[in-house]
Amino acid sequence: MNQIVSLAPPPLPSLVAAAGDRAGIRFLEFFASNIRNPHTRRAYSRAVADFLDWCAIHGVPSIAAVEPLHVATWTEALTHAHSAPTVKQRLAAVRHLFDWLVTGQVVPVNPAASVRGPAHSVRRGKTPVLAPDEARTLLDSIDITKPIGLRDRALIGLMVYSFARIGAALAMRVEDVYVQNRRLWVRLHEKGGKRHDMPCHHNLDSWLHDYMEGCALAGDRRSALFRTIARGTGRLSDRAMQQADAYAMIRRRAAAAGIETPIGNHSFRATGITAYLKNGGTLEKAATMANHASTRTTQLYDRRPDDVTLDEVERIFV
Repeated sequence: MNQIVSLAPPPLPSLVAAAGDRAGIRFLEFFASNIRNPHTRRAYSRAVADFLDWCAIHGVPSIAAVEPLHVATWTEALTHAHSAPTVKQRLAAVRHLFDWLVTGQVVPVNPAASVRGPAHSVRRGKTPVLAPDEARTLLDSIDITKPIGLRDRALIGLMVYSFARIGAALAMRVEDVYVQNRRLWVRLHEKGGKRHDMPCHHNLDSWLHDYMEGCALAGDRRSALFRTIARGTGRLSDRAMQQADAYAMIRRRAAAAGIETPIGNHSFRATGITAYLKNGGTLEKAATMANHASTRTTQLYDRRPDDVTLDEVERIFV
């Protein structure tokens, strides 16, 4: 007999339950229907849980009894243990939750609306990047005689040459690699449901062909493009890679290539953008290729000023 899957909602936090059934339903709807991105949902869920636990410890009886002073005190406490971006994200989660509760007529005002987070200004991204020769060394070091090597080279190449986010890369299906005007293209499903199509660099074109043909992927167009390796077989499994799988692979490949830079999933997007700009590309075109709404975001990935800094440092003679 097939097991019946329980559709019962998770237990409500005590402060939410104390505000009544309407508050409970509205609270669950905030995460179930208002937030579509799974990563945002997880982050906001952790932030809200932390805030409600803090309120319970400090004697707040119900979510309807939360005052701006509670939110401000909690935010101030966070600044002593977390970075400014983390504090701002957690405060945003609480603010958006109460906005949702206000529109649902659960609470009359948003107690987080007047609370300001810590000041934070970013002009340069923190993501570690590789120099073009380092990226090439890493790619050339991959053994492509096995399916895992073909997969890893194709995935890293996709992020370098299409500026793809790791989430969009891993969400690709086989059908998202297609031919148009005699050229291979990739279709990326970016944040917010945005579709982004990019023609492939000739290296990426070759690597994707090698991967798909070498692993016989063309016959199942709806399956995940980048999959894990089945244990003990050396062949692709039916399970799509997750970001943790990609991170472990990248760190393993970097160590094998002798690269000491602590790169991660996002490093190749920044590496590709920086290499493109160094070779005469424009910031506006880079923003279009990276699917950025503003060139200000693209500038965070531009590490060309690092070269200037290093050149100037070498002028110091002691």
